[in-house]
Formats: sequence, C-alpha cells, structure tokens
Amino acid sequence: MEILLLQIFIPLIAAVIILIAGNSARVLAGVLSLLPLGVTAYMYLNFIPDASTQYLVELPWIPQFGISFKAGVDGISMILLILTNFLIPVIIFSSFKQEIRNHSAFYALIFFMQSGLLIVFTALDGFLFYIGWEAALIPIYFICALWGGENRIRVNLKFFIYTIAGSLVMLLAIIYLHLQTPGNSYDLHEFYKLNLDRTTQAWIFWAFFLAFAIKMPVFPFHTWQPDTYTEAPTAGTMLLSGIMLKMGIYGVIRWLIPVAPLGFQDWGQIALILSIIGIVYASIIAFTQNDIKRLIAYSSIAHVGLISAGIFAWNLQGLQGAMIQMLSHGINVVGMFFVADIIIRRMNTRDLSQLGGIAKPAPKLAIAFLIIVLGTVALPLTNGFIGEFLLLMGVYNYSIYPGAIAGLTIILGAVYMLRMYQRVMLGVTNELTTGFRDLDKTEGALLLFLSILIIVMGVYPQPILHISEAAITNLLEQVNQKILVK
Repeated sequence: MEILLLQIFIPLIAAVIILIAGNSARVLAGVLSLLPLGVTAYMYLNFIPDASTQYLVELPWIPQFGISFKAGVDGISMILLILTNFLIPVIIFSSFKQEIRNHSAFYALIFFMQSGLLIVFTALDGFLFYIGWEAALIPIYFICALWGGENRIRVNLKFFIYTIAGSLVMLLAIIYLHLQTPGNSYDLHEFYKLNLDRTTQAWIFWAFFLAFAIKMPVFPFHTWQPDTYTEAPTAGTMLLSGIMLKMGIYGVIRWLIPVAPLGFQDWGQIALILSIIGIVYASIIAFTQNDIKRLIAYSSIAHVGLISAGIFAWNLQGLQGAMIQMLSHGINVVGMFFVADIIIRRMNTRDLSQLGGIAKPAPKLAIAFLIIVLGTVALPLTNGFIGEFLLLMGVYNYSIYPGAIAGLTIILGAVYMLRMYQRVMLGVTNELTTGFRDLDKTEGALLLFLSILIIVMGVYPQPILHISEAAITNLLEQVNQKILVK
C-alpha cells in the first residue's frame, strides 16, 4: 500500500477505533497519535530534498467529472506533514489533565481533523483539496461548539460563517479553473498550465485570497480569531493556531500565486500591505489585553502577518522564512497556550492583573515559559529568530519601507510578550498565586521537549531549510517565468 495513503488514512481509522473505545479513549488516543508521526519519520528519512513530487498517489475517484485522488509530497508539503503529525500528539498529551466530557468523541474529532489537514497539505487535485479543506473545518467547529466557553455558540457561528463564505468563493474559482482545462481536469498542474487573461486571474486571485486570508487570518479578515481562540477549549485553540492557520499560508504558496501569477503581479502588493497593517494593528491591540489567551491570539495575528508579507514579497528569503516560521510558530504558539492552560486550570482566571510572582512557587514552569517567550520574540539562537530574520530580509529586498514597518513585529512583540511574562511570573505572590503548584511529570516532560526543540532549531535550522529549498526555488522560477512571458 502507498505510504502516503497510510499517512492520510491512519488518523481516520484511529478516529473510528477511539469512538468505540469507551473509557480507554484517552490513553488510546495518545498511543494512536504516534502512528502518523512514525509514518512521517519514515517518509522524512527516505525523502530526497529536490524539486520532485514524491510518494505520488493517483487513483481514479469520480472519473466522469475529471476527479481523481491525486496527492504527493515535495519539500513544501513535507514541512507541513512534520508540523501536523508532531503537534497532534503534543496537543493530545497536553489535554490529559483537562476535564473533558465524552473523551472518545473529542479525540475522534481531532483525528478526523488531522486527516483533513493531511489531505490539504498533499492534494494535487483541486476537488480533493477542497474536500480536505472542508473536512478539517467540520471537526474544529464541533470541538469549539461542544467543549468551548460560555459564549461558544455565538463566537463559533461567526467563525463558521467567515470560513464557509471564503470556502465557497474558492470553490467557484476551482470549478471555473476545472472548466478551462483541456478535458475538464481538477489536476493542479493542469491549472498551472492555463494561460488566462489578467482580468480573469485577478478575480481568481481574490477568490483564493479571501479563503486563505480568513483562515490565516490576515487583516481585516481576522475579527473571528481572538474570540474563537479565547472561547475554544485549549486543545481546539492549539489546533487552530498551531496547524489550521497554516492551511491558508500553504494555500497561498501552492495554489494562489502559481495558479494566478498575473493576478498576483497586479494585486500582490495590496495583499502585502494588508499583511503589514495586520502586524502593527495586532501588536498594538495586544498591548491592551488583560486576558492571557486574547493576548496570545493577537500575538499570533502579528506573527502570521509577517509570514504572509514574506510570501507576497515572493523571493527565496521570504518563502524560506515562511516555511521555517510555520514550523516555529506552530511549536511556540502551542507551547504558549499550554502554559496559559496550566495557569488557567490552577488559578481559575485568565486575568493578568490577578497573577504575579508565580516563578517563586513554580520555577520549572517559569524557566519553560521564558524559553517559549524568547522563541516567540525571535531571540537569536531560538527557533523564531531564523524565520523572522529571513522573512524580514525577504520583505526588505522587496521594498525598504515595508521592510522597516514589518520589523516592528520584533520590537513590539518583545515588549508585550516580556511585559506579559513579567506580570505573570515576576513580582510578589498574592493570595491566588502563593500556593501555585509547579509542573507535574507529564506537563514537565512536554514543556521540556518543546523547550529543547526551540533551542535546537534555533542553533541548527539547516535541516529544515534544506527540505524545502529546491521545491521553493522551482516554484519561484515557474511563477517568475510566467510573469516575464506576459
């Protein structure tokens, strides 16, 4: 059996097993979450880091409508497979201390979502890509709706309307492209070969951009995100911030710009400007937050804005920065929300003004939290540094003024993140925090692992950069050649 089919369908099989597992669902979920990671490790060890598509699967699905199950992995996809299948076990193990009713349904939805994400990151057929896109949305909707906070229904409805609206516009663009191909195919490479006029490419650009910008999210399509991140259960927030927003970033790289290069040439600057506005806007709003989860949510918008700006700068530095920063951001933001969850569960509050002095009774948590914060603010020799450095270089090479403004993300991010750390961990203890319990074995092991990863990736990022370099270079050349020909 094709290894990529195993990669995609193991989570689906795991979801079914967990649904009927009953009381053993939690432990079983932890064990089964390691299987896709093992498959990814095998694929990585046998992966050749060139521009080719490997582990290709092409099976007829609905041939009368030009639909096939076509999927494959190149250096770009491999980064996202590593991210997804590494973070899912972290998210599941981090949830073991949380009070979750109906464990089997909860973990089954996570595995179902994982399968949808893997389809998105490997699909080479437009219809299959859309199926994966929606398949990843449905489980997170139910996770947030059933296990979220008090305002979950109102907040979740807004999230659902935003994402469905963007998805439907993208579907129209996919169907239109399908009708333009010889033989009416949904094959991505047939989409790449189309020679559409500028006007057509312009609306296709915006149709895809709307769907991807909502998912990331990019200003001004971000308004669903802070409320959803706050009201979602912690595992749901981790899934949204650590993995799901990468669907939009990946979509821009794989689908939007290569399919509509002339639309990108005409409108890409607007998208870049919106991304940079989002950096400054989200950073300023983060300063005003007194809720730890909302502060991290706005921090995520700012960091994703920089990734988006690096992509729309469309050069090797920006794209390579985006690839490694997707991985680094996923690790860091999941670590941040895990620490926030530990604090919220112990203190029963998200209010920063009620915290302080936690470092004294919980030194292990304080050290792990500091490492994650330093990675988030891109301190040299942490995982966040090389990604943000390359992204800023990419935007700067595009134009000096956007590069200067985008650079504010490091300055502003350092200020509000270190200020948050100071308010939570330093100072004197109060009645709430004086009896704060330090990390247990499970929490300590997870945070130690994430902390080591943050430092190792920062010291030696070359293996990650090497995976995607050839695929990124090849994609750049293809798009630039199309633009020059026109």
